Amino acid sequence: MKYILNGIEYDVVIEKKNNKNLYVRVKEDGKIHVTCNYLTTKGMILKVLNENTKALQKMVKHMEKQSEKKDKFFYLGNSYDIIIDESISGVKIIGDKIYSRSEKTFNKWYKDEIIRIFDDRYVYIFNQFDENIKSPILKIRTMKTRWGVYNRKNHTITLNSKLIEYDIEKIDYVIIHELSHIIHFNHSKNFWNLVSKYCPDYKKIRKELKD
Repeated sequence: MKYILNGIEYDVVIEKKNNKNLYVRVKEDGKIHVTCNYLTTKGMILKVLNENTKALQKMVKHMEKQSEKKDKFFYLGNSYDIIIDESISGVKIIGDKIYSRSEKTFNKWYKDEIIRIFDDRYVYIFNQFDENIKSPILKIRTMKTRWGVYNRKNHTITLNSKLIEYDIEKIDYVIIHELSHIIHFNHSKNFWNLVSKYCPDYKKIRKELKD
């Protein structure tokens, strides 16, 4: 099945299961994937697609951004080409290129950079807080759905390692956000007022991170 969206023809992959609802996704292969009930006809699917063109356009745009990003290496808000050069020692950043002696050397440097930068920004931001709070334990790991998490029970803040791809402003915002949860363990007006105290542009930054 084919579907025309904004003048572009897309393949529609239909997967039928014994479920009640119909689900539409645009996946990395650039195709529209539809999961529906065995009794759902192509006419019904076409009707759903026609009624949700704006949502489809957003899905396509998001997937295009993701595909473009995968072709590049991002570090602190800038994109770089990785060049492996056995003649150099360590890792060097020159212009829009990162030179490394080997892939292993680069991977170690990258992990060390995540720890170094996150630690530095965490200490800096924590020291900016006027509120009397006990310093949480900082953890770093890759997360699929969150940029940061404050664990009240263990008094830990976990940062998503993928934040290293973004600029310092966004890293700082996530740290401020999680530190503010120590005082307001919710997303109340008081919580956002506290975030705003240390990050006046938080609304803009939140939108950029969501996009």
